Amino acid sequence: MNEEELQHHISQQFNIELRELRNQVLGMGGLVEEQLTNALIALTTNDQQLAKRVYSNDYKINALEVAIDEESTRILARRQPTASDLRLVMAVVKAIPELERIGDQAERIAHMALQMSGEPQAKHFVAVNHLGEHVRQMLHDALDAFARIDVEMALQVMREDQKVDHESDSVYRQLITYMMEDARAIPMALNIMWSARALERVAAHSCNICEYLIYFVRGKDVRHISLEQVEQRARQAR
Repeated sequence: MNEEELQHHISQQFNIELRELRNQVLGMGGLVEEQLTNALIALTTNDQQLAKRVYSNDYKINALEVAIDEESTRILARRQPTASDLRLVMAVVKAIPELERIGDQAERIAHMALQMSGEPQAKHFVAVNHLGEHVRQMLHDALDAFARIDVEMALQVMREDQKVDHESDSVYRQLITYMMEDARAIPMALNIMWSARALERVAAHSCNICEYLIYFVRGKDVRHISLEQVEQRARQAR
């Protein structure tokens, strides 16, 4: 499945509807990515106003999830798509809850930033900021893979997940040591720890989006299997 194949349907209107559906998902993804970026900035710079903006904008993501879900249902009922068209709609239906959950994690990070009002900046913000940038890039690449219908890019995103796990483990160890050395730092360190946990979840949701892309392109369900098995199935001919 590539961009050219996506353009050919007997019904030109159906073609327009499918393209618009995919564009709506990418628009939602752009908003989610912006929310995550702003949440990380708010956390690491103690920007309370930006944290409040992230917190208050979450409803926009929820509204988009409902609207796209309703449009997907309408297409399924009216067009009764088959083969790759059906897989595209199903991939969309499965991907939008993942984006909504990423939005929830961004909101959670913003909440942590609000709880840290007036807290001094800590050296551990450097580590969590690096983790955050890594995860944000994973989300960006997952959305880019979805836009380009690029299985290889999707696989690359999934390979990054293990690196995120190792990086977050390192953050946890640093924070535990910090709390043992200074009990007064425990509240701040716990907030950073919960933020790191939220970033882990964002990485996992980004990988799930990539799994749905592979299902759309290859027609193969690659959930709940090892990365090696995912790569084998993703490269198999349809």
